[in-house]
Amino acid sequence: MVVKLQLPPTIQIGAGASMAAAAECARLGIRRPLLVVDPYLRESAPAAALRGALPTAVFDGVTPDPDLDVVAAGLAALRAHEGDGVVALGGGSAIDAAKAIAVLATNAGPLSEYMGYHKIPAPGLPLIAIPSTAGTGSEATRITIITDRARNVKMMILDGHLLPTVALVDYELSLSMPPGLTAAVGIDSLTHALEAYVSRKASAFSDAIALQAGALIVPHLRRAYADATDVAAKEAMMTGAMLGGMAFSNASVALVHGMSRPLGAFFHIPHGLSNAMLLPAITRFSLPGAPERYAAFAAHTGLGGDVVAALEAFNRDLRVPTLREYGVPEAAFRAAIPQMAADALASGSPGNNPRVPTHGEIVTLYEEVFG
Repeated sequence: MVVKLQLPPTIQIGAGASMAAAAECARLGIRRPLLVVDPYLRESAPAAALRGALPTAVFDGVTPDPDLDVVAAGLAALRAHEGDGVVALGGGSAIDAAKAIAVLATNAGPLSEYMGYHKIPAPGLPLIAIPSTAGTGSEATRITIITDRARNVKMMILDGHLLPTVALVDYELSLSMPPGLTAAVGIDSLTHALEAYVSRKASAFSDAIALQAGALIVPHLRRAYADATDVAAKEAMMTGAMLGGMAFSNASVALVHGMSRPLGAFFHIPHGLSNAMLLPAITRFSLPGAPERYAAFAAHTGLGGDVVAALEAFNRDLRVPTLREYGVPEAAFRAAIPQMAADALASGSPGNNPRVPTHGEIVTLYEEVFG
């Protein structure tokens, strides 16, 4: 099997790395960047430093789980500014939106034509990604997720042209995350590492990264959740999140993500949280397909002998709600299950799972996780 590896060409990791954005723009020849930023980070130190060094336009219209309207507004801002590069500062939503903006600046689109794998014809504008949450790992992936609300579909787009040119990974930006967000994005990172390791597309390279990601996340997630001032835990989680992104970007995610995206599209549940809601039940379903891989991951990361029980304990300790507790209306949920199951299969991710499900098995899993 030939393995194709794709990682950001430049990565800076550590306290203060985010302040290198202007210098990296200069190195790349970016003279008029568009800053795509979560609204609450608009006045942050990294944003202010970039604005002070370069003629920068700011687009802060990013919403959780960005949709086509967000991308269109960001692209209009880029063109009005005559921008020649993009800097993303924020969580996975900001970085995903920035990836789509950067490739649509140089490709005709529409973005829906690129849904799936390896369909973007030309490279986008150079992109510098600066994550503020220890979760999605989007700064290190060739993937973006953009919602098409007209079709109730979260479009998964995977292409090498989406890979950021530079990733600036600064754990200090994550110190202000509230506990609920820390929990959701932390379990999202754990899901990335675990699914990458058990994926049918895993390789020796992705295995090494996935195991190291898990070894950082498992012992530090509860600490980061319980104490926002635990700098060592926050640093470990930020590094683990980036490594988790590298791992799944090169090995692919599996059934958890396949079922998570329709939950977000139909019921607007944040991506990391929906992954957390699904992870224990889907791991229980998937475990017979690769028991030795799950055991190896658990042994290396410290999850323990019973993987499912350990994941259930994480959800309890981090107060992850069930779908029912979150407030998803049961009648609407059950009515949507057949279409959500079809959309999950159509995404391709379930085909990478150790135990590949049928439509009927996904229906049963959705029913089980409602709670």
